Amino acid sequence: MAKKKSRAKMEQAKGKVKEAAGRTVGNERLEAEGRAEQAKGDARQAKEKAKDVFRH
Repeated sequence: MAKKKSRAKMEQAKGKVKEAAGRTVGNERLEAEGRAEQAKGDARQAKEKAKDVFRH
């Protein structure tokens, strides 16, 4: 369980870095990939939080 939560955080952080790098160099594709990765991490994190709610 903790592994999946840390994976979500890692995806979010990686996405933020990609988005910032894309914005800095003017690469819209890289920026979009970063936003998508962040969204994926957000969704994974929400899923894990929902699981926690139902466990308690």
